[in-house]
Amino acid sequence: MLYNGARKELSAGYSKTTNNRMEVLAVIKGLEALKEKCAVNLYSDSKYVVDAINKGWARKWKANGWRKADKSRALNVDLWDRLIKLLDFHEVKFIWVKGHADNKENERCDFLARQAISGGNLLSDDNYELNR
Repeated sequence: MLYNGARKELSAGYSKTTNNRMEVLAVIKGLEALKEKCAVNLYSDSKYVVDAINKGWARKWKANGWRKADKSRALNVDLWDRLIKLLDFHEVKFIWVKGHADNKENERCDFLARQAISGGNLLSDDNYELNR
């Protein structure tokens, strides 16, 4: 996170989870770290996250009882519900960036994620099994 030249980095590794869950959780953890209501430009290389918010999919899934347009069950409901609550509080603009394309900040996030995974001490994603 960057604000007025200050940097705050957060990272953690989880066992038994998915890339999609971690992409949503990263957004949640970043927004939860804010101490007051903020306007945020959020950059992500995750089309899953950016499209679900910018195209309104996540809110539609919630409005439809966590069912997608094809009536199948939406995944990662626990995380989407947490994120939507944060988006109702903060003013967040989601911006997609191409991953692994020499974007300095995106490369830093990737490094922190890989470091957290390889560092041992992995946390438990308690809702992973419910979202498969």
